[in-house]
Amino acid sequence: MDSVTTGVSPGQYLQNEEPEKLKHLFHRLHLEGKHYNKLRTADVLQITEHSVHSHESCAEEWLVQTFLQKLLMMNYRARYIKVTYKNEQDQIQQKHSESAEDDSDIFDEIFENKAFSIKGTSHSERIHPMDVQMAVFHCADGFLKQLMVTKLSQCQYALPLLVPDPFTQQIEFPLWTFRQIHKSWKIRNTNNEIISQTQTIYKAETPLVFFFRFGSASSSKSELMNSVINERHNTFFHRNCPGSSRTRVLMDGVVEIAWFCPSGKDTDKFSECVSFCNLHGDAGDHEKQLQILTEMSSVNVVLLPRLQRNDKSMIKITQLYKTSKPLICLLTEDDLTIVKTKKGKFSIGLKDRNQSDVSEDLRRAINDCLSESSSTFRLEDVSKHSDIRVDEENDEDCRRGRAAAQQMMSLLKKKDLTEIKESVLPHQGKLWHQWSQKNKELHRPQGDEIEKKISEKQTEMKTIRQQQHESDISEFMKVFIKQINSHAATKMFFLKWLRILLDEHTSADLSALHHKYNEKWSTVLKLKENHDESEQLKAEQTELERISEDLQAASFGLEHIMREIGQIYESCSSVKKNKKDLQVHFSSLPSLAAEMMISGFPLELMDGDAAHVPLIWISAVLDQLIQKLGDQRLFVLSVLGIQSSGKSTMLNAMFGLEFAVSAGRCTRGAFMQLVRVSDEMKTQMNFEYILVVDTEGLHALELAGRSTRHHDNELATFVVGLGNLTLINIFGENPSEMQDVLQIAVQAFLRMKKVRLNPSCVFVHQNVSDVTAGERNMEGRRRLQDKLDEMTKLAAEEEDCDAECFSDVIRFDVQKDVKYFAQLWEGNPPMAPPNPNYCDNIQELKKTIMYHASKSDEIMVTHLKDRIKDLWEALLNEGFVFSFRNSLEISAYRKLETEYSKWSWSLCSAMMETENKLLNKIENEVIHKVEETDLQRELKKSSKEVEKSMSEFLEKDIDKYILIQWKTSFEIKIKELRENIVKETNNKLNEILQQRDLKKKFDAQRTNHENTLYEKSKELALKLRDKKNDEETLKKEFDLFWKQSVKKIIRDTPAIRDIDVMRDVREILSEIVPVDHCMRSRDIFTVSSYSDYIQLKKSSGITSAIKNAYKSVKEIFFYILSREDEAQIRSLVTDVGQQTDRMIQSFNISKMGYNISCIQQLTDYIKKRVTEHQEERVKYEFKNEFLTDLVLSICKRANKMITDQHRLFREANDPVIYIEKKREQYYSIFQKYCHGETSAAVFGAIICQKLKESIEQSVYKKIARDLANEMRSNCESLNGNRSNLEKHILKTLAEEEDFDKYMDYIHNPRDHFKSFIRDEVSRYITDKFSVSVLPKMKENIELLQQKIMKAAHESTEHVQVNRGDVYLWLKIFTQQISDELIFSEKHLSGVKHDGLIMILVEEVIKKGLPAIMSHISEEFKEGKGKFYEKLDFRFRPDELLIDLFNQCCWVQCPLCGAICTNTIENHPGDHSVAFHRVRGINGQFYRGTRNLAIRICTSAVASDQYFYPNDSRAGRGYADWSITPDLSELPYWKWFVCRFQEDLEKHYSKTFEQSGEIPNEWREFSKHEAIESLDRYM
Repeated sequence: MDSVTTGVSPGQYLQNEEPEKLKHLFHRLHLEGKHYNKLRTADVLQITEHSVHSHESCAEEWLVQTFLQKLLMMNYRARYIKVTYKNEQDQIQQKHSESAEDDSDIFDEIFENKAFSIKGTSHSERIHPMDVQMAVFHCADGFLKQLMVTKLSQCQYALPLLVPDPFTQQIEFPLWTFRQIHKSWKIRNTNNEIISQTQTIYKAETPLVFFFRFGSASSSKSELMNSVINERHNTFFHRNCPGSSRTRVLMDGVVEIAWFCPSGKDTDKFSECVSFCNLHGDAGDHEKQLQILTEMSSVNVVLLPRLQRNDKSMIKITQLYKTSKPLICLLTEDDLTIVKTKKGKFSIGLKDRNQSDVSEDLRRAINDCLSESSSTFRLEDVSKHSDIRVDEENDEDCRRGRAAAQQMMSLLKKKDLTEIKESVLPHQGKLWHQWSQKNKELHRPQGDEIEKKISEKQTEMKTIRQQQHESDISEFMKVFIKQINSHAATKMFFLKWLRILLDEHTSADLSALHHKYNEKWSTVLKLKENHDESEQLKAEQTELERISEDLQAASFGLEHIMREIGQIYESCSSVKKNKKDLQVHFSSLPSLAAEMMISGFPLELMDGDAAHVPLIWISAVLDQLIQKLGDQRLFVLSVLGIQSSGKSTMLNAMFGLEFAVSAGRCTRGAFMQLVRVSDEMKTQMNFEYILVVDTEGLHALELAGRSTRHHDNELATFVVGLGNLTLINIFGENPSEMQDVLQIAVQAFLRMKKVRLNPSCVFVHQNVSDVTAGERNMEGRRRLQDKLDEMTKLAAEEEDCDAECFSDVIRFDVQKDVKYFAQLWEGNPPMAPPNPNYCDNIQELKKTIMYHASKSDEIMVTHLKDRIKDLWEALLNEGFVFSFRNSLEISAYRKLETEYSKWSWSLCSAMMETENKLLNKIENEVIHKVEETDLQRELKKSSKEVEKSMSEFLEKDIDKYILIQWKTSFEIKIKELRENIVKETNNKLNEILQQRDLKKKFDAQRTNHENTLYEKSKELALKLRDKKNDEETLKKEFDLFWKQSVKKIIRDTPAIRDIDVMRDVREILSEIVPVDHCMRSRDIFTVSSYSDYIQLKKSSGITSAIKNAYKSVKEIFFYILSREDEAQIRSLVTDVGQQTDRMIQSFNISKMGYNISCIQQLTDYIKKRVTEHQEERVKYEFKNEFLTDLVLSICKRANKMITDQHRLFREANDPVIYIEKKREQYYSIFQKYCHGETSAAVFGAIICQKLKESIEQSVYKKIARDLANEMRSNCESLNGNRSNLEKHILKTLAEEEDFDKYMDYIHNPRDHFKSFIRDEVSRYITDKFSVSVLPKMKENIELLQQKIMKAAHESTEHVQVNRGDVYLWLKIFTQQISDELIFSEKHLSGVKHDGLIMILVEEVIKKGLPAIMSHISEEFKEGKGKFYEKLDFRFRPDELLIDLFNQCCWVQCPLCGAICTNTIENHPGDHSVAFHRVRGINGQFYRGTRNLAIRICTSAVASDQYFYPNDSRAGRGYADWSITPDLSELPYWKWFVCRFQEDLEKHYSKTFEQSGEIPNEWREFSKHEAIESLDRYM
């Protein structure tokens, strides 16, 4: 950025050969590398290690930082920093002379031995404090200079008015640096009334008293000026100030200015505001400065030594004396008292006179001169002089910024201040306030027909937004938007100028309004004190209210302009289109605000006028902040306290901030501002920025219509919830005010505890007298602790929770977390400087804050955005704790769920690999028992990897501080999952071991058939060997042989018949209900109510009258179960369905075959569960129809699976089928024998043929597992948690618009999920067949082929080394492939293979295997991925994924039927869903009517209707659910109800009429909006 000061850098001064002392000064201050304009405000304001600690002294290299640190804290001791030197004590030289102690030696040591001085501390070497100030001033950019001068003014120090450039000596007038300075004073008018005035200092017209000297003087001019203006404070630095030295490098020729501001008291030294200028150095050497100031001054005061008559200085004095302008000569060598030589001319002697007397004489003389003079001085007018450079005019960016700001201000001319906002900022006026009010009403619906009222309210809000959007953008705002898009440097000047000119424009009117308000407020108070209830009081109160509204309207600052930008953005965002007169796209507006935040401007967080948070705007700005800075880590510091208790002052002093406060007003609403942390501190603090949140005061009585306890509680809850640390600011020692603040704060902290937010707090007690009194402070702390405990009990009653003391609510150390602050001013304003003790207190508080920050969890900007939304949404609803929805926790938990899903899949897939190997070994009869310890050992590696992954995620994730609360529970869940996987796999494998023994008969029979056929075909081939060339004959002979052989096998072995599962089910159920009921049964999973299936339990206590009453009720209202009963029955049905699925899988039908006993077992289990349910504490019992419909529904669902499994069994074991499938294989063997091929060749071919089926199964299983893994990564619907899967299901349902599928999803969710997963898998395989499935298959085949060939080769080598035979070869070969394939010696038990040469067998396998593999590959291609139909049900990719997603929570909301979205079954905490459904979708209707319900759970709980979702009184089914209010649009189910209204009415035989009438607003939602909304809510 270009500075408003230009010149030659210290580097250039070397070329100009400036004095060595100048180079030496910059070197010692470590500024020699800082060219002009290199010191920036941002660098100075950042938090550094140095800035956290207090420094009364420092090394030279830290002088600049320490000076700036103290100055920014308004600590006037910034000029009195002591410099320390390394080994200073070692530099004290002493002369040790043990023997000589005579008088002459002592005399020499005291008076003569000058060499024994303390090095480094002589006056010739010490850096002058004003050189430090001016060196920084010269090296600062324009904005830092302005900040420095503003802070110097606050310290009541004199300010640089004319500054010679140290390198060119050109004089500069830094007008820009004065632009933010205001001075306040009080004067008495002619009626002796005290009038308060506040003016921007560059505009103020005051008398000017100019002090200068000629030659060198024995008296200090600056010290004398201080005694005249303020004897208690060194306004001008002088020779007797601490740290002063003779070597002053940068002050000669500098003119400083200060002001005396009267307090309206009789003791004031001057009755009006007076400017005082001080020219440093000999005026004779600085003629330009002398000329300008003597011309502009009202009174000239010159300090004179004894001059010669012909001295050139005397000529100038003579000229001044001859003019009419008053002149006071201070004579350093004379001792005369005040002498008035002529009108306006005085002489005062200084020699040997009391300083106090001199000061009094000088004041009298000045007052006398001023009474005779009417000339005034205006600081701006200095710029009119030629030959001086004005910083503002010398900087192009500054000029441009000023011109643009002036252009905007010209548009405000001739406008009444109270009407400006309404005319130039229309978007934030009535319409925005109306929208805010409607939004609050929306979140607090009352009465019946809630959904209709909510929809109407939302429509009204949309209409207001449309009206906002149609409002014209004022020319004022157009210029602003244009300029804020300009070059960065120009933009910064523009914004600063605009703030300056707006303050200037409004200050006078605001001051007058404040005066009127105070007068009116005094009148009202007097009337109240007199208990006057007359009409006069009402009239005065009405007038007071009107003035308050005028004050509100007249406050006009940069924050209001940015608020207008925000409302332009929100209106455009709501109607989704740009404004016609907006010169940029509205989406670019948040970026501008984000840039302002980065540049150090505050952003309004809560609109102080509307008492509303513009969430859309704030979220958009924070999004842009993330775009520009990255998602930075923040420490949020908020402040809370009574109005005008010094909160903003404290924050500004602590961090050098400039919170947006309109001229003459307190902070309104809440503002946030970024403070950067230096790189060195980031590692210590674990965050990059402090976000400071300043708030309006509690009990802001002046604010029209806003003085409510509710607003205070709302504000307190909001800022406490936002902050990692909240400063509770208490001012003074008023007990009632303190009690109010404490109760509000304690209640806010109590609310945070209830919603599991854990902020810290520090109490700051300001304006405490005698803060150093230790005993007094201890007593104060004890009383504060008692008061906090008392307030905790009161707040706990109000919030309906248990808390006895403040430490129950928040971690709090009364010794460390209570800070006592001295008074802000050292003396009485307006001339009092800030109290250095106050600044020390600020520094100590800053250190405490940084300590808390180092121990605190950081919050990311994204998290802050969510936290703001959550807090505000909860506050809009009346019950904060009940309404608070912690999006950060929900987001973090969803992320943890997704990771858990990955971890569980890792364990499951690892166990699947192990299970597959063990299954092969079981089938190959390699193992005969499986132990859990074996499985645990196999799973150990994967378990370690999961544990490591879990640990890394919980320790390194960005949300680790939130995730830590679930660490233990998820570790337990993973452990339980691992144990369950091991246990289930162990049970499964041991069942298969038992089944293996049971099916040995099948296996032996099949092997016997196969081997018999081999041997007989071999015999036939040997007989026909002489006809080997007659293929036709061979074919006929083989066909005849085959026909006879198969006929014999069929005769000896009965065929396996097809099955009819449902026929068997009906046969078993016929014992319970008539057969015709089975034919008209209903699908129990899709019924909307179970009322028809139950009857009241028989009880001896029920009289016939009650029975009759029940009967009549049932007849009229179709007896309705309670929602809780409905939910319990539905849960029973769902769980029985799940358990029976597992039972069917355990039957292993594909290996063992189907038997009617399977259905009998299922029926017995279902009957047992139904009986157990009835025996619980329920009021009803089931009719027989319930059991039969449940059995029929389950078996209908399982029918296809059982049939498919039995088909696989039949294909493998029915001789007609499996023998016929092998005909070509046998013919091939037959041909080989006919053609005389060796036994080795034939044996090798037989092995290849026997391996084919096993290879096929192995490859298919591996592809299935690989595909499941791939889809977990690449398939959008299957790569996340259960919530993500449901989102894709809902999207698909909307896209297909199939009502029947919707009903299946609503009433039978688990089955629909399964169906969806199967469809997704099938679609994925089809879509990715060429690019993924086929390559995987080829890869698996190649790997398997390599393993088989390796096993064959190693087996041959083993036989050769050990001189074994074919039996040994087979043994080794089958052992080596037993992990991969089902193939054992028994498969060749009937094939004769004596005397074979195994190396030849190996060669045959090597040649024959590729053909087998090729054949499998071709079959696979032709099947287009339908390979899994040949797989056992359990090994299919869709079933593997179904098993994974099935292990979640399936509990449904007892009100609307929405499924809990938690990925974990039996999860900790309450059930919840992303968004609830319209209840009528589930078939619910209003009691006593035929009208389907249109209520939504999340809006119902926000209303005043009776509902207890988190209360044990509501019953178990309700109390386990967390349903937080949500009044957002939730388009999805509203669109569904409108789209399928007729279908729903037909399905449930009810209507959406009367109380169930669908609001018209719902019909406006499109399918696109419905689908789009899923990404927002899930």
